[in-house]
This record gives sequence, structure tokens and C-alpha cells, in this order.
Amino acid sequence: MSRSAELSRKTAETDITMKLNIDGEGNSLIDSGVGFLDHMLTLFSKHGLLDLEIKARGDLQVDAHHTVEDIGIVLGQAIKQALGDKKSIRRYGTAYVPMDEALAMVCVDLGGRPYLVFNVQYTNERVGDMDTELVEEFFRAVSVNAGMNVHINVMYGSNNHHIAEAVFKAFGRALDEATRSDERIKGVLSTKGML
Repeated sequence: MSRSAELSRKTAETDITMKLNIDGEGNSLIDSGVGFLDHMLTLFSKHGLLDLEIKARGDLQVDAHHTVEDIGIVLGQAIKQALGDKKSIRRYGTAYVPMDEALAMVCVDLGGRPYLVFNVQYTNERVGDMDTELVEEFFRAVSVNAGMNVHINVMYGSNNHHIAEAVFKAFGRALDEATRSDERIKGVLSTKGML
């Protein structure tokens, strides 16, 4: 059974189409109009071993906020749709990823309860063509729309590109771990009997 999703979302601010395959090989084709975000999502896909295609057009003449947040919304919805009833998945995933001087830890729970903890400090307001504050907005949108608990902690780091890169790679690896099937899990991993 394929764990994949194909979604589109069009508003007055953005127009997004997305294809996601949880059981992929890390292949991606990302075109958001925000170069730094494209780079981060390519890393997320490769290190999470999921296939991801995104075509997005947004009101970049304003700024990148709507585009980045709305891609997070659609990605969260795609993750939720692709996982379906979540039977036999491990549910939890944690990854530590270093990127030169930066070290990030991301922990996720696919239990259906959205919450974001974001302990990341940047030293610049921008990286490339994207405001650094939009990284948090992206992950909040993913968390809420996937019904996913996400804890992101950067222990240390001074280069803003490296900090963001470690976070996106760690998110991919943590999500890969959480979505893996385990034949020992009958139904869902919850004493409630549902996620």
C-alpha cells in the first residue's frame, strides 16, 4: 500500500501543488520561488528518504511569509493524508544532526496532537532570500496541519545557514524514524486504541 499524497491549495496569496511519498528514496523537485527554502526542503527530502515535489507561486513581491507558511500547511496536510490510519508506525522519532559548528535535535510524535517547541537562536534576520523567523512559521504550519508534536532544539551554532540546515536534516531523519512500520505494533501505538 502506497503511503503517498498529492495535494493542491490555491488562495489569493499562493498557489501550491505537492506530491509526497513517505516510502521514497530521497528524490525531490522543489520550486517555491524562495531559493533558500528550496535548498532546505531538498535536504529534508534527501535525509528523510521521502520523495517530494513542490511547485509554488506566491506573493513574493510582498515577502516570503505567505509562501513559506502555506507550503508548511500543505506539507502537514500531505503527511497526515499519506499516513492514513497510522497503523503499525513507530509514531516517535528523534534525530541529532551536526552541521559543522551547529548541532540540532528534532523529536516528533505523530500522535495527532499538534504542538511546536522551537528553541533556535539566529544571529541574522535573513539567510539568502528568506527571513530566519520564517523557519519557525514553517514548522508551526507543518505541526498544526499534520497533527504532529515537534520539538526543535539547537544546542549551539553560529552560522545561520548551518543552523537551519541541521534543523531541516534532523526533521527529515526524525520523521523517517517515526513513520517506519514495525510488525510488532498491532493497530496503533497508543493505549487509547487510536491516534
